[in-house]
Amino acid sequence: MKDRIKKVMESQHMSQQTFALSIGMSPASLSSIFNGRTKPTLNIVEAIKDKIPKISTDWLIFGKGEMYLDETGAANNAPTTHAIPDKEPQLNFDAPAAAPSLFNEQPAVAPKVVQAPREPERVEVKVIEKPQRKVTEIRIFYDDRTWESFYPENRDGRS
Repeated sequence: MKDRIKKVMESQHMSQQTFALSIGMSPASLSSIFNGRTKPTLNIVEAIKDKIPKISTDWLIFGKGEMYLDETGAANNAPTTHAIPDKEPQLNFDAPAAAPSLFNEQPAVAPKVVQAPREPERVEVKVIEKPQRKVTEIRIFYDDRTWESFYPENRDGRS
C-alpha cells in the first residue's frame, strides 16, 4: 500500500512534505510509512480520498483495478466490491450507503432500555490528621544584600 500512496503522491506532482501536509498528516508520519516503520491507516486512506475524490479506494487499499475512477464513479474494468468468503465484510468507500459494514448492523430505531436506578457507590475517605504548622521565623532580604529576621510572638508575650 505504501507504494500505491507514493504513486498517488507522484501523480499529483507533490513532494513528500507537500503531500503529507495536503492530506493533514505530518511529513515525519508519511516518511515512516514510506520507510516501512509504520503501516498506513484507514484515516490516511480517507484523507487521500477526500483530497483526490477520483482515486479508487479499491486500488489504494487492495491494489485491484485502476488508480482512478471513470466518470460513473466505478473503477475501469474492476468490480467495486470484493467477495471474500468466510471473512468479515471489507470497507468499500466507493459503494453506496447500503454497502455492508464492518460494524454490526443496528435497526434504524434502537429500542429504549430502561435501567433500574443504581445506588451510589460508597467511597471511603481516610482523614489523616497532621499537627498544625506554626511560623517560627520570617526573613526579608534586601537588594543591598542585608536581611532581617522576624520571630512571631508566643501567646505568653515572649518573643
